[in-house]
Amino acid sequence: MLPVRRHGLCRQIHTACVRLNNEPPRTKRVKRSVSDLPKAYILPNGQPAAPLGAFLDATHVAKAKKRTRSKSSATSGTAPPDKGSDTVEPVAPFIPKTQLAIEIHDNLLRFPHCLLLTRVGQFYESYFDQANEIAHLLNIKLTSRKWNGGRVPMCGFPLLHLDKHLKTLVQHHHRFVAMCEEFPKHSNVGEKEFERRVTRIVTPGTLIDEPFLNTFENNYLLSVYLGSGKYDVGLAWIDVSTGEFFSKSARVDTLKDELARIGPREVVLLPCDQDDPINDVVSLLKEEGIFYSFAPFAAPEKVPPNANPETASILLLSDYLQNNLMENAPSLNSPLHESDSTRMQIDAHTIKSLEIKESAYEGGVKGSLVSVVRRTSTDSGCRLLARRLCCPSTSLAEIEGWQSSVAFFLKRPHLRADLIEKLKEMGDIGRIVQRFILKRGDISDLLSVKKTIDLWEDVIKCLELENKMESRQMSQEWAQADLFRKRMHNLGKLSARINDTVIDTADVQTLGDEDENAASLDSAPASATLEKPGRWTIKHGFSPTLAAFHSGLDELSKQKDELEDRLRVAFDAPSLTLRASPSQGMHVHVGRSRRDSKLLDIDPSFVKMSQSASTKCYFYAPWSELGTKITGATTSLIQAEKEAFETLRGEVVSNASLLRNNAAIIDEMDVSIGFASLAEELKLVQPVLTEEKVYHVVNGRHPSVEMGLLVSGRTFTSNTVEMTPTSNMHIITGPNMAGKSTALRQTALIAILAQVGSFVPADSATIGVIDKLFTRIGAKDDLFRDRSTFMVEMLETADILRRATPRSLVIMDEVGRGTTVKDGLAIAFASIHHLVTQNQSNCLFATHFHELADMIGCSSTWGGKGVFSNVRFYCTDVNEIDDSRFAYSYRLRPGVNRDSHGLKVARLAGLPPSALQVASKTLSWLRDHDRDKKSLPELNDDSSFNSSP
Repeated sequence: MLPVRRHGLCRQIHTACVRLNNEPPRTKRVKRSVSDLPKAYILPNGQPAAPLGAFLDATHVAKAKKRTRSKSSATSGTAPPDKGSDTVEPVAPFIPKTQLAIEIHDNLLRFPHCLLLTRVGQFYESYFDQANEIAHLLNIKLTSRKWNGGRVPMCGFPLLHLDKHLKTLVQHHHRFVAMCEEFPKHSNVGEKEFERRVTRIVTPGTLIDEPFLNTFENNYLLSVYLGSGKYDVGLAWIDVSTGEFFSKSARVDTLKDELARIGPREVVLLPCDQDDPINDVVSLLKEEGIFYSFAPFAAPEKVPPNANPETASILLLSDYLQNNLMENAPSLNSPLHESDSTRMQIDAHTIKSLEIKESAYEGGVKGSLVSVVRRTSTDSGCRLLARRLCCPSTSLAEIEGWQSSVAFFLKRPHLRADLIEKLKEMGDIGRIVQRFILKRGDISDLLSVKKTIDLWEDVIKCLELENKMESRQMSQEWAQADLFRKRMHNLGKLSARINDTVIDTADVQTLGDEDENAASLDSAPASATLEKPGRWTIKHGFSPTLAAFHSGLDELSKQKDELEDRLRVAFDAPSLTLRASPSQGMHVHVGRSRRDSKLLDIDPSFVKMSQSASTKCYFYAPWSELGTKITGATTSLIQAEKEAFETLRGEVVSNASLLRNNAAIIDEMDVSIGFASLAEELKLVQPVLTEEKVYHVVNGRHPSVEMGLLVSGRTFTSNTVEMTPTSNMHIITGPNMAGKSTALRQTALIAILAQVGSFVPADSATIGVIDKLFTRIGAKDDLFRDRSTFMVEMLETADILRRATPRSLVIMDEVGRGTTVKDGLAIAFASIHHLVTQNQSNCLFATHFHELADMIGCSSTWGGKGVFSNVRFYCTDVNEIDDSRFAYSYRLRPGVNRDSHGLKVARLAGLPPSALQVASKTLSWLRDHDRDKKSLPELNDDSSFNSSP
């Protein structure tokens, strides 16, 4: 219906019955002057139509009210209810009958668990109900779009802002995002027809090459599968950005430790019923704050009934990747199987309390063990270092091999410096190769591959040159370095291939994305000069076809330049240029219209298209024909370059295993060189690793604390710890703030550093290989799980007593606090008894219960008696300078310190003098009346304290 307004009243006429001058309906918009408009409506019989009568039904015209639309109604995407009915019936969403709207609606139904982002030109857009949610999450403007006479809510953002908004949706809000991309149906430049399809679902665990991906950390996706047994668990995890793939079998009671070690960004589970045991895993993930998701309901059917949990977890992970990466899903190789017998097991609490991955106080990497010992030069080397620190080796041969590499580079500072410079320039080959496997990447990645291969060759040449310069007597030290060289593959042919094909320039065009066509005139400015693109990235000699396209384009460009010069001279128009734009096509542009357009205006071959105050544009048939040829040649050349890029990308993928092998060797070298630099910087020594049950560290130091003290210009007080099969339990007493906890932590950290191949902060060290490391250091209440501080402490203690072995190292600090003195003392004694008689682990046990020395039977040589003959007593002290000043010694010595000097710490903390006076007198009274309950009423006499300020 066509509305026609006359005398303030609106009537409607059928366009099918009335036509302007009996003309057929037009589909294109045309411009008409006022004089050409008809004076009346002409009926099909050729007679003018009669004037419209008054609208008789209207007896009163009310004043129009300003209509307001609430936010909810504006964003509902549904038709308004019928106000004439008494009841409001549910109304189906208003879906415009356009191809784009139907595609979006279908994708919303297909991926109901995702937020849908649809590519429309240079924007990503969202429609219907999701537009409100996305606008809120991204804090962008919510608007609406008029479609088929109705309005639907929408929001959107430019293509360049995709990475920023993906980070917000995926990493901050943990939402799944379905990416619907558009692909041109034809390769013709300016073609407006597209097909759209969802190519990928972005989740926290399936990030590939997003700029917000942390280059120093792995982004693991972990699948967990519970077996039929009560404790059987299968684990499989992959970093989609690098292709690193691992699996192992575990137990339910160690799942928390595995989560802390792996650090997944997303955990995949099978859908479960209410009584399914997997709900216990879900509760654990919620408690640990780890994002989890459920695989599609079809996933269980793809797991064989008799598959073991580890195999089932691999199949579950593979299916999840296929469903989310879709056409870009990689074909997975067999994962690297991990075994508990080859790695030191570190529980979740120990990883946190020792601050291996992140600092407990600042909440970031700064101050953690990783940040203190990191001297690596590559991103991938840093990731390998973090994995090692959370999972040290128990293989003596592997550890000694790592130590040999560190010692080799430590003795050769000049070689180390040369290699570090080359390492810094290398690309992250693991992630680049993975991008190519997933059909992503661009020309800059090819150049990075070529440059890195060349640097690998330089590294080998440096090692060979250093070998020739040294004497043959040192050949034994070269054993490990020779392994680096022999294990690396020669990829010079691939480097030469890329070098002969790709133009090495900083300003290159991204060719890898199939959904972009940089040569399209639609992406050009409104008025631009059509010149040689100057952005070609593939050398002309790549193929005869490419060379022919370049030759043809060069010839056409030459003709264009000649035509432009002839027109400038013939029409005396120096500002004349031949241009192309999406709105005006091929046209002749004149910059100074008043001077240069005089002859053009009178020439009939130039048809004026538009003009402004200072410019004019003309249609010129010869240029339109020539420009179309140039456009076609440019399009063909771009397509040929894309095909050349695909060929090179395929060659890189075919060499993926060799590239990854070399990259892994370089990562090992990077970590070894970093450990060598750390050893030189902090004066570390090479530890002796043995299969015997021994821990003997002379003048050991805490690496993180020492680093902090060095920054402030202070020195660290070292300590010696010696545990043998006849003295494997050390009970440490002493004042608060005197370094007991530091000594405990440094003992554990030195063991970790020794078993990852690093040198250690000590004068000397002999350490037996440790299979498990446990700490019970510090505790706080867990209100989320309704656990008090004491309950958390007891849970950690119970876990240690159940799992520790004779080859384990146990660190326990102040067990039994948080309850009455007698209860705490009893628990501490029972823990020591169990560790000595049952676990038989090497253990450091710090406590303020000095009564334990009497209960265990401390001898004059500071050893225990009876079943506690393996116990030794050590303590720290306070040095009194005068009546008001003191200093902590921080040095461990044999003995028992029966004074914790808590009042000194209270004074340092700034307790009011009156409170300190009361505390001092109360302490004296308690010592004088020990075990005398009859004298307790004396404490009620306030006058006895004289506590007036």
